Amino acid sequence: LTEGKMTMVHMYAGGAAYDVEGKGFDPTVGRIKREGGGQDGGSDVCVRSSLLAAVLCCNTTISKVKDPETGEEKWEPKGNSSEAPIVVAARKIGLDENISKQYPRVLEIPFSSSRKMMLTMSDISGRSHLCEGGMPLPPNTRLLSVCKGAPNFILDYCTEQLCQDGSMRPMTDADKQHVLDIVDKYSSKALRVLAIAARTFESMPFDTADEDLNTDQ
Repeated sequence: LTEGKMTMVHMYAGGAAYDVEGKGFDPTVGRIKREGGGQDGGSDVCVRSSLLAAVLCCNTTISKVKDPETGEEKWEPKGNSSEAPIVVAARKIGLDENISKQYPRVLEIPFSSSRKMMLTMSDISGRSHLCEGGMPLPPNTRLLSVCKGAPNFILDYCTEQLCQDGSMRPMTDADKQHVLDIVDKYSSKALRVLAIAARTFESMPFDTADEDLNTDQ
């Protein structure tokens, strides 16, 4: 953490826990595996959907650079150090480095200390699924809103949850507490935990021309 080299080591999606292999920023090393059994989880609908949504709420990129002193090539992030592990993990399951360009961003509300989260809105028109191997989308879906931030703040707004097979079901208070227990488990290992939440829309849920609109409301 002190060197700004955070790495994703665990992931919880669709009611299942996953381990993320590899260290540093090299997306070619390591896989995402289901916790316990060790089976590959990179093709699980919940993993692909969660990581794609997370990437759409990031502004960080990773690329190979050459060390001017040794001449060796290494992977380096450009942007926010807390977003780099998300981008690296997404590349590990085969999401293209330019995949965000396939989902044009139409709105961004940056992270703020009052909201404890960042929000983006991306155009996903014409898709039946979020991505290849991802969750199915409701008919007439045009926009995807993604929030990334502090788990307790994000969970307050959640009413549904993604299941491991890509289906959706209501999120109860007991479900939220279970997620917070997972967060506490990770935090007890001195890990930083971010939550990702997404919602589809047929149209923009507010008037972007409204001068009285306050993003902190």
